[in-house]
Amino acid sequence: MSLQGKTLFVTGASRGIGLAIALRAARDGANIAIAAKTEQPHPKLDGTIYTAAEEIERAGGKALPLVVDVRDETIVKDALDRTAQKFGGIDIVVNNASAIQLTGIADTDMRRFDLMHQINARGTFVVSKWAIPYLEKAANPHILMISPPLDMKEKWFAPHTAYSMAKFGMSLVVLGLSGELRPKGIAVNALWPRTIIATAAIKNLLGGDKRMRQTRKPEIMADAAYAIFETPAREFTGHFLIDDTFLAGRGVTDFDQYQSEPGQLLAQDFFLPDDISPPPNVQTVEAYGDRR
Repeated sequence: MSLQGKTLFVTGASRGIGLAIALRAARDGANIAIAAKTEQPHPKLDGTIYTAAEEIERAGGKALPLVVDVRDETIVKDALDRTAQKFGGIDIVVNNASAIQLTGIADTDMRRFDLMHQINARGTFVVSKWAIPYLEKAANPHILMISPPLDMKEKWFAPHTAYSMAKFGMSLVVLGLSGELRPKGIAVNALWPRTIIATAAIKNLLGGDKRMRQTRKPEIMADAAYAIFETPAREFTGHFLIDDTFLAGRGVTDFDQYQSEPGQLLAQDFFLPDDISPPPNVQTVEAYGDRR
């Protein structure tokens, strides 16, 4: 199944995983609404909605750059409407926009707490809510959250309760919305990386150049997302997927292609359940301390 002519609404698509997913779809000739806040260049973050649009067009897709703050319901509704008017509908929604701060409760400013919850959990809820009327008209509609499996263990909360609450909030939307929309044939799934991914957040906030050498490229998430979108929506919903395990189940065997620096031991991401095994020959090291 090709994504040619399909329309994707991707939050946080100006860089990183969101942009990688958009570019993978663009190679098929898909239409991409880039729903992100970065309109002007940022000193520490590469890319804007306009540079992303240029990349998408070069890759073979059609782009619609939109300044969108997912915390604002009115802006979200308008962006979805503009996307549908521009491209004739919406087929796929990717809730990728997210905020992070890895601090304990005593060290978490309440403004930062509110920001993470407003972008991660509430933003995902709002975008998904107002996308439903458009997705109901699509032939193979998908909503995808870039969020983790619901592995409710102390080790995932104690070091950074606020972030974990906000990130798991996105996954709770998957849990509820997949059941709510199953009768309508709209698939709702979550995708999460086994290893940390080479993004600006890792470089600037979570480890710098040393940690970046232990990452995978965002393309592994893009390829996994593409494989989800190829799947008939009525047959595949309510899943919490890990990128390499899902791709291995689809026949992918070469995971070295995704490493940022070949030969480096990969750093494991947060929120990985113990019972989801990696593909053969994939080894990771705990990135953020012992969480047993």
